[in-house]
Amino acid sequence: MTTPTQRLLDLAAAAPACHAEDLVLLLREASELYHQGFDDLHRAAAARSAGLSSRDLAQAATAVGMPCDASQDRDELLLLLAVSQWEMTPAALAYMEMAEGAARRGVALFPDE
Repeated sequence: MTTPTQRLLDLAAAAPACHAEDLVLLLREASELYHQGFDDLHRAAAARSAGLSSRDLAQAATAVGMPCDASQDRDELLLLLAVSQWEMTPAALAYMEMAEGAARRGVALFPDE
């Protein structure tokens, strides 16, 4: 069975050989997998951080280079931490490269109108 991450990596590898219509289909599937992966990581980060205070979360966010301030609540801080973790995963990196490559070819999931 193929994992969502592996499927996203496979889509990214196939993208350069696709033409516009097929590339949009790949982007659509990859976008769904990207968001699913982020949601899974966000839930896992929230579960791991259940015992941490907002102050601890703010310090952790600052430590990984995510700007935050005292006005942000726990949910926002958890989101910042999840984003910082997700952006460095192979799946997220592959998706970003796939989307950038498609854009260079004039193809986007949501083209400008």
